[in-house]
Amino acid sequence: MRIGLIGTGRIGTFHAEVLSRHPAVGSLLVADADPERAAAVATRTGATAVTVDAMFTGGGLPDALVICSATAAHAPLIARAARAGLPAFCEKPIALDLPGTLGALAEVEAAGSVLQLGFMRRFDTGYAEARAAVREGRLGRLHTVRATTSDPAPPPAAYLPLSGGLYRDCLVHDFDILRWVTGREVREVYATGSDAGPAMFREAGDVDTAAVLLTLDDGTLATATATRCNGAGYDVRMELAGELDQLAVGLDDRTPLTSAEPDGPGAPPKPWPGFLERFAPAYEAELDAFLRVVRGELANPCDGREALHALRIAEACEVSRRERRPVAMTEIPGG
Repeated sequence: MRIGLIGTGRIGTFHAEVLSRHPAVGSLLVADADPERAAAVATRTGATAVTVDAMFTGGGLPDALVICSATAAHAPLIARAARAGLPAFCEKPIALDLPGTLGALAEVEAAGSVLQLGFMRRFDTGYAEARAAVREGRLGRLHTVRATTSDPAPPPAAYLPLSGGLYRDCLVHDFDILRWVTGREVREVYATGSDAGPAMFREAGDVDTAAVLLTLDDGTLATATATRCNGAGYDVRMELAGELDQLAVGLDDRTPLTSAEPDGPGAPPKPWPGFLERFAPAYEAELDAFLRVVRGELANPCDGREALHALRIAEACEVSRRERRPVAMTEIPGG
């Protein structure tokens, strides 16, 4: 297959490396708003650097497109791919707001094209095992879920105004995986956040730490917390408690967690440093799945509507934090 990739930043470069060695990819085209960066990645991976417009015109159209560009370009590129009849994989989010997301989805649905979203946790073996345990009833009636995402250090200050905020940029992964693992929908959220850390968060109108209480449609209670300031390392976990058993995702010898008990485990010698290291196998698996979708071997495992569901929960959290009240999901448009 001939695959096009747009966006050669950190995640785009990682995806280019994965695609360049995939046996189903015969040739790889890469493009970026910065042609020099695209050329460097092309040299590194054996790909061909082209312009963004070249992905959609001429006789050398790719068979499918992988979108890793800046967030503001996601929705327009999804729309162009749909109109060109190109199956597309896109890193989350589709857009930072509901109108942009709904507009891009309308383009995809009108064209009848394929859009797979990059919620990589769905392809992590731990989360997959948790989903199976819940669906098979091994935990009994699920009553409590605790999810956490903790970054080891804040992103650059210039990134914050473009990120959409902690709920949309970071916790949206927890919202998506909560729905995927439990098979339930969120009924209500109550969210709060703190900007007591670095001043750049206050200047951007964002928070560096957040906590959300989510009530699911079967009465299960879930909490989701996130911070940009977890100096111990990159920590992403989910704990599921049922009437019969409990299960933890992300608990291993690299989890940046130290026991206070005398005989408990100490700090890990090599904690997870970031998302690419922690989820590298999941990132590879989601791209492999996309190529199988393009070849007609697999149903789409994460279509655009899944991103809409997660974004609506993030939007409800923003309303809740701003207005200091519980927010029912029925208040958020797009459902």
